[in-house]
Amino acid sequence: MRLYIAEKPSMGREIATCLTGPIQRKDGYLITKDGVVTWAFGHILRQAEPEEYDAKYKLWKAQDLPIIPNNWKMIIDDSSSKQFGIIKDLISKADEIIHAGDPDREGQLLIDEVLDYVGNTKPVKRILLNALDEESIKRANSDLRDNQDFANLKLSALARARADWLIGMNLSRAYTLAAQRSGKKGVLAIGRVKTPTLALVVRRERELQDFKPVDYYTIKGEFAKDEIGFTAQWKASDIQAGLDAEGRLVDLQVAEDLIKKFQSEQPPLAKVVEYQKKQKKEPQRLPFALSSLQVLAGKRFGYEPQLVLDTAQSLYEKKMTTYPRSDCEFLPLTQYNDSKTIIKNLSNMGDGELAGWAEKADLSIKSRAWNDSKITAHHAIIPTKVKVDLSKLTIPERNIYTLIAQAYIAQFYPLHVYDQTKLELEFAGERFTASGRVVKEQGWKELYQAKSTTNNDEDNEDNKEGKEGEQEETSGSAALPPLKKGAQVDFLKANYDKKATKPPVRFTGATLLAAMKDIHKFVKDVEVKKKLKDIYGIGTEATRATIIEDLFKRKFLTTTGKKKYLVPTELAYMMIDALPDEMTYPDSTAVWEDYLHSLSEGKGSVEDFLKQQITFTTDLCKKASSTVLAGSEAVTCPRCKQGIMVKRKGKNGDFWGCSNYPNCRASADDVDGKPQFRQYQPRSYSNNYGGNYSAPQDNNYNNYNDYSMPAGGGMISAWDLIRADSKTSGNNSPRTWNNKPKTSAAALEKAPAPKEKSQYLCKKCKDGSLRKIKGKNGWFWACSNYPHCTATYDDIEGKPNLQ
Repeated sequence: MRLYIAEKPSMGREIATCLTGPIQRKDGYLITKDGVVTWAFGHILRQAEPEEYDAKYKLWKAQDLPIIPNNWKMIIDDSSSKQFGIIKDLISKADEIIHAGDPDREGQLLIDEVLDYVGNTKPVKRILLNALDEESIKRANSDLRDNQDFANLKLSALARARADWLIGMNLSRAYTLAAQRSGKKGVLAIGRVKTPTLALVVRRERELQDFKPVDYYTIKGEFAKDEIGFTAQWKASDIQAGLDAEGRLVDLQVAEDLIKKFQSEQPPLAKVVEYQKKQKKEPQRLPFALSSLQVLAGKRFGYEPQLVLDTAQSLYEKKMTTYPRSDCEFLPLTQYNDSKTIIKNLSNMGDGELAGWAEKADLSIKSRAWNDSKITAHHAIIPTKVKVDLSKLTIPERNIYTLIAQAYIAQFYPLHVYDQTKLELEFAGERFTASGRVVKEQGWKELYQAKSTTNNDEDNEDNKEGKEGEQEETSGSAALPPLKKGAQVDFLKANYDKKATKPPVRFTGATLLAAMKDIHKFVKDVEVKKKLKDIYGIGTEATRATIIEDLFKRKFLTTTGKKKYLVPTELAYMMIDALPDEMTYPDSTAVWEDYLHSLSEGKGSVEDFLKQQITFTTDLCKKASSTVLAGSEAVTCPRCKQGIMVKRKGKNGDFWGCSNYPNCRASADDVDGKPQFRQYQPRSYSNNYGGNYSAPQDNNYNNYNDYSMPAGGGMISAWDLIRADSKTSGNNSPRTWNNKPKTSAAALEKAPAPKEKSQYLCKKCKDGSLRKIKGKNGWFWACSNYPHCTATYDDIEGKPNLQ
């Protein structure tokens, strides 16, 4: 028996309809003459939670971190247990298995992990379904491949899943505990990709808040040759006065002096010192991968990335377009023969715009998109050979389908051809530059001219150089006069324009997704930036939209304005501020994504990759132990510097206590909803060693120079505790433990600080280490946390009596 295991029920049904019938419907599977078809529901196995490795992990404790599984466990998801049983039973009866997961690394893993879990030893073939129309399925079914050919793809997905577990489980616990110490409730979800993505938005927002516009001046000169006028931009020299660090002219007086200089120059002739004219050919834009589709749909229609993915998935399941989660922008040569049918369908679809484009397509043209060497498990998103009635589609479906079809038709249009001219002039000892473009043949860009009506349109931006002094003209006109090096041109006049630097633009869902893909632009390390320029970004085509969506669900992001600009919440600021750069900058994540891609190509090993993740996770767990997650209005505990002051209810009313209790017992009165600390005044005490002494000021505890602390506050000092103990014991001496001799506070104060922590831990505060001190009555041991901890211990043969 041949058994097909599809990734989801809808795919299973489509496969069954392309096999020899009749189809017998059973619970969880279909029977045909060519074999049995069953399906998963995505991942029907999940990674075990920490408490499923050891029950002690049910309680979140910093001392348990990091949690590193020795043997990774998979658990059958409760919602899929019945279907898992059906699949397992069918595997045991099968002679051959056809792996029909989606053609990407996640699709590869989710079927492979089921086969591994049940210990399958039957032969496994792989069917690559890039489209669900009948012809595509039958073609793929006649070209099955050995599943072992995709083992590296599985390993890449496995490494990604385990890395996400290590970082997500451990750092979410570590920083949630840090938040709890700071009085914050809820779980802080840390993610290998999610967190640096959120940090992009936080940093952009702060750039916007801190932005101060800078006025600067640009100078343009007007020139002419044989009565053909043109404009050139003044170019500052490296030693020009009045420039800022960015090379902008910010001194108005310098600008005015330059204009006067140019106007008075005699004779008013400029010399051409550089002149280049080249014909350039711009190849057809490539068909879409998911990310490029999401970016353009976001810019053109304002669609969120998740909506684009959902819509593309819907078109795929309706057999109208190919597999949507593709990261590839190229097409296999075997698909080329389908172009005649696809273009014909688009011509007869009833849509005037699509029909007009399709009718001009030249099927003899073969663009750079047809390249087998660029194809892995899937190819670019294109229309299928199925005829589509656009009137029956939703507006998003129609718009997304049109974008996909437009890019496909572009492959059968000529190259975009233009002449590019660049020149440099010398006048009055200064340099001017100009460039121009003359379009010779619109070619494929003809499809995008009508759509290029807004500044947000990606294709409209492609048609602009965006450079000062650029002369852009339509086909047949002269952007710059014909010149040659050494020629002279007439200077007519010059003027300056006052401009101001513009603030950075907030991210939208589409531009954030684009940033995730082009992550090299945002890395911190210069060398890493160079290395990552050509990699695949962070996240995958299938997960980027989900990651952004999750940031909203977890209350890290909100939107503002009609364009739905992304704005971080207070929770986002707090978390990003608390995390170290290693987690918030994308450098490490981007390098790891590059490594994961290498794994899919058979380079590297899962073990080496996970070693890096374990080291990284361990280091960040250590950093989390001393982290304070304080919001903008939080008051950090002045004693331990690790917790923050949290409002609590006591027997005598509200008060404020350190969130790091019981390690820190600092407290303060509540005054108008804010903590107020007692201004410490040294007190004089008499003791049973004779004489009076003043308790020393504890600069680390009571002298809070950064806080306003009126008298009468509620901070309890160690000396207050000593005094209370002495009243309880009926004398003026400090209370002692274990019947130790009474110890002079002066002796404790004079004791030298230990050079390093001793091996003996104080039993009372469980934080300080014990130090040996010589008092009037002999040697004794005291806590290094004195005066915060006043515990003392007898000395017995050079060791403290801890009994």
